[in-house]
Formats: sequence, C-alpha cells, structure tokens
Amino acid sequence: MAWTNSVGMIQRIHTIDSHTAGEPTRVIVDGAPDLGTGSVADQLVRFRESFDAVRCGVVREPRGSDVLVGAMLCKPADPSCDAGVIFFNNVGFLGMCGHGLIGVVQTLKELGRLSSDSCLIETAAGVVSAKLNDDGSISVDNVASYRIAKDVEIQVQGIGNVVGDIAWGGNWFFLVKTPACDLHLSRVRQLQDHAGNIRSHLNSSGFPDVDHVELFGPPTKAGSHSQNFVLCPGLEYDRSPCGTGTSAKLACLAEDGKLMPGERWVQEGILGTAFECTYRWMDETKSRIIPTISGTAFITSESTLRFDSDDPFREGIR
Repeated sequence: MAWTNSVGMIQRIHTIDSHTAGEPTRVIVDGAPDLGTGSVADQLVRFRESFDAVRCGVVREPRGSDVLVGAMLCKPADPSCDAGVIFFNNVGFLGMCGHGLIGVVQTLKELGRLSSDSCLIETAAGVVSAKLNDDGSISVDNVASYRIAKDVEIQVQGIGNVVGDIAWGGNWFFLVKTPACDLHLSRVRQLQDHAGNIRSHLNSSGFPDVDHVELFGPPTKAGSHSQNFVLCPGLEYDRSPCGTGTSAKLACLAEDGKLMPGERWVQEGILGTAFECTYRWMDETKSRIIPTISGTAFITSESTLRFDSDDPFREGIR
C-alpha cells in the first residue's frame, strides 16, 4: 500500500483486535504497506522511514488509543518461520512484545494460518516460538533475556534515592527495587507520574535507551509470586503483567540465584491478571536465559479501518 494524498482516495486496512490479560493488540492482517524483502528488523526500518503515517493512523486516536499496541504481519526472512510481525505503539516501534505475540498467535489461529499447535514467529528482536496449549493459553519462548546492570542508583527529584536493575527482555527495562510502591488500580495516575519521573532521571543519567519502567509489589492472589506495574514508552501503563518485562524480571531472578531453571513463577499485573513463567539457560555460560511466558488472548473485534485522503486525521491525532 502506498500512502497517498490524492483527493477522494479511500484506503482500507483490515485488522483483528484482541486482548491478552487485559492489554489490547491490533493486528494488521490485510492492506498493509509493502515493505519489500529482508529481515523483519530491516522491514521495520522501512516501515518507520516510509510509512510511519500508517502506524499513527492505526493505533492513535480517532481509530485507536494510547494504550493500543499494533502488530503488522509481514513476510519472515527466516524460512523456518510461520510469520513475521512488527510491533508498534503510539510513539514508535517495539523490538518484541510478549502480550502482543500471544495476541498475534491467537489471531493466526483465528485466521486458520497455523498448520500445527507450534509455530515460529520472526520479530525485529529475533525469532520466538509459540505453542497452543490444551487449556486455551499460549506459551511463548521469548528472545534471549539478560541483565546488564545491577543495583543502579539514581537521585530522583521528589522521590529521593531509587535503586533498580537494567535488563533486556525484548525491550529495555528499569526494574525498581526501592523505594517500594503501593500498587493499586485506584492509584494508576500517581503510578504513571512516579514511573515517568524515574524514567526521565534514568535517561538523563546515562541510560537513554531504557523506555520501560517496572515497579513491583506483593501479590494479591494465592499462587502468585509478585505484582507489577509497567510504564510503557508512550506513558500509558501495561494492563497485562507485560511479557517482555516479566522476561527481564526472570533474567534478574536467574542471575541472582533466586529462581531455578524450570521453576514456576507467576507474575500478576496491575489488573490482577497473571502470566505463568519458567526459564532455561540459553547455553552453558549462564549469561542469558530463554523465558517461557504463558497467557491467554481473546479476540474482541474484526474491523476494516478507512483512511480518507480528505480526512485531516487520517494519520491519527499527533
């Protein structure tokens, strides 16, 4: 698809929406721009450079919202993969998205595009595998995850001394250890401001690539191990426990010896929904883990988005 300003031109993009543990995903299944060949990472660059208006129009108001994560199906370069996918949100692009990948696999199942209960998906952060489970959940073996800095201390105006770890789980996270926060849905706006303040100070303290902040609290339900609150790049919060954020958490637990390979970890999100997780070491060096994140996605709608060239907000409200 070529984005055009020709008078009277209407373009259409077919999407399927789902939510995973409360967090929405909008998958572009038809009408997407032609990104050519190459790896999904290469195609993401072309998407960003030539078709960013499509990203904005699909996930931003008036067709979308700030919380919505978009996913565009594309051709994988890896011949072993069943599909490729590019993730994006209201402010840019994501290397990987855990809840979004679960939503993508549920969408591929809905479309009848999976030949078995297992599949490989190429993302901009690497190839991930997924499995459809008998109980309706989907398990994702995420990209290799690891911690790069432990007990990073920063001084945050209005908060004081903040200590946390920096880790990769498909996106970059600052996992706050102290001070502790009262995680409750009624305090979402305060938590967004709190985490946003931390991120601003962290970015200016030598870590400009960290765009997610993860706060933790005690679990609210029996069988869970932790509750989190995750601030996303566009200042919205993740309604789910965040697949890439949970992967980063597992990497820290593994390196600290607080969680053994194959040992179950249940991570609650701010809504009380949960992901069940385990990990294995990537290799004998034990420097990186392969996390497995399990959750359930539900299809919520199927739509054809219309982009009228005369519409002043065809590219979303910027």
